[in-house]
Amino acid sequence: MRKTRMQLLAMGVAAAVTVGGSGIGVNASASKVTTVLPSAGISYALTGDSVSLSNLADDNSTDVAENEIEDSAVTITETTPLASTLQENILNDIQKATGATIPAEEPGTGEEEVTDEAQVELTEEQKEEERFKSLVIANVNDYVNVRDNPSEEDGEIIGKLYDDSVGTFIEETDGWYKIKSGSVEGYVKAEYCVTGEDAVELAKQVGKRIATVTTTTLKVRSGPSTDDEVLGLVPIEDELVVTEELDGWVKVSIEEGEGYVSMDYVTLSTEFVEAESKAEEEARLKKEEEARLAALEQAKKNTKSSSDEGGKSSGGSSKSYNSAASYTTQSSSIGSAVASYAQQFVGNPYVYGGTSLTNGADCSGFVMSVYANFGVSLPHSSGADRSVGAAVDGLANAQPGDIVCYSGHVGIYIGGGQIVHASSAKTGIKISNASYRQVLSVRRIF
Repeated sequence: MRKTRMQLLAMGVAAAVTVGGSGIGVNASASKVTTVLPSAGISYALTGDSVSLSNLADDNSTDVAENEIEDSAVTITETTPLASTLQENILNDIQKATGATIPAEEPGTGEEEVTDEAQVELTEEQKEEERFKSLVIANVNDYVNVRDNPSEEDGEIIGKLYDDSVGTFIEETDGWYKIKSGSVEGYVKAEYCVTGEDAVELAKQVGKRIATVTTTTLKVRSGPSTDDEVLGLVPIEDELVVTEELDGWVKVSIEEGEGYVSMDYVTLSTEFVEAESKAEEEARLKKEEEARLAALEQAKKNTKSSSDEGGKSSGGSSKSYNSAASYTTQSSSIGSAVASYAQQFVGNPYVYGGTSLTNGADCSGFVMSVYANFGVSLPHSSGADRSVGAAVDGLANAQPGDIVCYSGHVGIYIGGGQIVHASSAKTGIKISNASYRQVLSVRRIF
C-alpha cells in the first residue's frame, strides 16, 4: 500500500495538502511571507542535552546497508516522455483534494471527429485544462485575507490565502469569490486571485510533483533502464522533485544532476498550499516561538568547549578544529556561529550515509552533525529537513545558519548568497552559490 506523506512547500505558511497513495494528508506548510513563519507539526522536545527538531524516527547509524536494493527488472527501450503525464497527475491530485469539478462531456454534442494526430493531442490538452477552471489561486506578493462576508468593512478576517495558494470556487458576489480552501470557507477579493481560464497555466505551476523514496538505498541512473550507469544514491524517505514521468520510471533532480528512478521504489504525490485559518495561524506562531526559544536556550547550554566535531564517525584526524563554543559570542547570533563553525570542515570528504565532519558525511549528515554541536538534533534526511524550524521567505531573506533545502539535497547558508554543504563524492564538503539549483525551502532554527 502506498504511504500518504505530509509535504511542505517553502513559500509561506498555510495548510499543505499532499495527495498520494490512498488518502489526503493535511499539515502546516509555508508560502511566500515577509516574516519568518515556519510550518507547524514539528515537535521540539528536550531530550538529555539536546532539543529534537524532528517528528520522524531518526536512525543516526553511520553504517550503510551492505545489501543494496535489487534494481527493477523493467527495461525501457523506448524513452520518449509521456509529455502530458506529469501535469495531468498534478491536476488530478489537486482536483481530488479540492473538489474541483470537471465539466461533463455530453454525448453526441461534440465537434466533428478529429483524425489528425496533432489536433487530437491539442484536444486532450484542452480537456486536461478543464480540471483547473473551478480553482481559485491567489496571485499576490504576500497573501489575501479571507473574510466571512464579501465586504472589507463588515467582513471579519477568518484566514489567509497565501500567494499561489489554491482554493475551490463556490460563487462570485460583487467582485468577491467565495472559496473553500483547507479548513477555511469565506470570501476573497477577486482582483487578487485568478480563476477560470486564467487559472489553468498558473495551476500547473503551483503544484509540485514529489517522489518519496521507499527503499533503504535507491539508485538514480543516467537513463530509464537498469543497464544505465548509476549517478548517485538516495536514502529512504528522501523527497525528489519529479520533472518527467515515463512508463515505470520518473526523472528526478539530485545533486549529481538529473537522473531516473524506478517507480517500484518511490511513492508519487503532489504538494500545494491551501489557506490557513486565523486560529491555526495563532496556534502555529505560538508553538514556533516556544520552540525557537527552547532551541536557543539549549544551544547556549550545550555548545561544546572541546574540539570534538560531534559526528558519530569522527575517527582520528590530524587537523585541529575549533569547538562550536569558540564561535558563540555575545555579539554574534547563534546562526552566524553555526555558519562559521561549519566552514572549517570545507575540503573534508563526502561519504554516503556518513555523519563525520572530519572523515566523511553526506549532505544531511553534515547538517545534522554541525547542529548537534549546538545542542540541536536534526533528522538524517534532506527531505525531513524541509519541515524543521521556521519557514523563511526565500534566499533573499536567508540569514547565516539557515538550512537551505533542494531536491534530494541540503546545505547551510553562510551569507553572501552562499552555502556550505557536503556536495558529492567527487567534490566533498565545499562552498557553493546558494542559487546553483532550485531552492525548495529555507528553514530557520534559531
